[in-house]
Amino acid sequence: MTADLSYDPYDAQISADPYPTYRRLRDEAPLYYNEDQDFFAVSRADDVERGLVDRDAFSNAKGDVLEFIKADIEFPSGTFIFDDPPRHTKHRGVISRVFTPRRVAVLEPRVRAFCATALDPLVGSGGFDFVSDLAAQMPMRVIGMLLGIPDDDQDMVRDVMDAGMETDPGRPKETEDLSDFLSGGMFAEYIDWRAEHPSDDLMTDLLNAEFEDETGTVRRLTREEVLVYVTLLAGAGSETTAKLIGWAGKVLADHPDQRRELADDPTLVPNAVEELLRFEPPTPHAARHVTHDAEIAGGTVPAGSALVCLIGAANRDERRFPDPDRFDIHRKTAGLLTFGFGAHYCIGNALARLEGRIAIEEVLARFPEWTVDEPNAKLVTSSMVRGWETLPVLV
Repeated sequence: MTADLSYDPYDAQISADPYPTYRRLRDEAPLYYNEDQDFFAVSRADDVERGLVDRDAFSNAKGDVLEFIKADIEFPSGTFIFDDPPRHTKHRGVISRVFTPRRVAVLEPRVRAFCATALDPLVGSGGFDFVSDLAAQMPMRVIGMLLGIPDDDQDMVRDVMDAGMETDPGRPKETEDLSDFLSGGMFAEYIDWRAEHPSDDLMTDLLNAEFEDETGTVRRLTREEVLVYVTLLAGAGSETTAKLIGWAGKVLADHPDQRRELADDPTLVPNAVEELLRFEPPTPHAARHVTHDAEIAGGTVPAGSALVCLIGAANRDERRFPDPDRFDIHRKTAGLLTFGFGAHYCIGNALARLEGRIAIEEVLARFPEWTVDEPNAKLVTSSMVRGWETLPVLV
């Protein structure tokens, strides 16, 4: 390994532009070890894919966040995303039944309406902020509508979700903060209200859903489990999609010719969303707990270690994507790992893709050109997500 090669997920300077470091990791240290933080990392697409799918060697039961794995914390019941089959399979099945493709397909008019509400007042203003004016608004409105969170409370919920993802530069997230965040206490009053006043929303569906758990018992979710489910859905349904929309603003501004193609031919937008997901994934990595000594990327990872799967590096692996550092809305993106791989493939991927597509279409219909106000644009400080805190543009 080259002596000066260093990767630290908490390093804000690396996070600002991780791709040169990712390339060096792929070329020089496909199995990398960080002694200070005590974790291994894989960066090539095939290795990342294996790390995400091989649950025998690389378990999700201690979480997919490095801080969780290192702290060996106990998760609230219902945190199915931090579990392995069969428990994961049983609980994921509950969400699959209430978070169906049918629900996503019928959302398009409402998503467009949310975009129009956000964007129409900005026409003629000379500029807007891709994050505060759109990306922070529309995804929360959508997931809030689905869950049944009152409109007046959605900004508060989003702010709590944002705070749960933020980290201090150079420092891991405090795991106590994350545990409190996952427990879902902020949704307790909503859950109790919905238990007495059922409605046509996911919260009611979760309260009423019956399933067979990993012990073979047919039951409903406990109150604690419903709280966790709602927290996971609210966070995943707003935070990462907001980052995708922010990246659309930045990347399309950096590639005006391709932006013009999209404005002229909106049928190209769905594939452009796939390329955005590859080029700037909102979640740049996922961690796994190593259950036994395992061979990967030409080396051995000892039992008990933490393995960080660098999704952002894998998505730019030239072994899978030719000329990977070039943004190309016409690229064939099969094999991107932004939504994970295997049993933990993101259950909300269809909704994220729908919202990303509609956001781009609606922005381009009103603002076919824009430039980023670079001095006032700011990246989020977080070891868990990567995206823009502010992205002001001039139109």
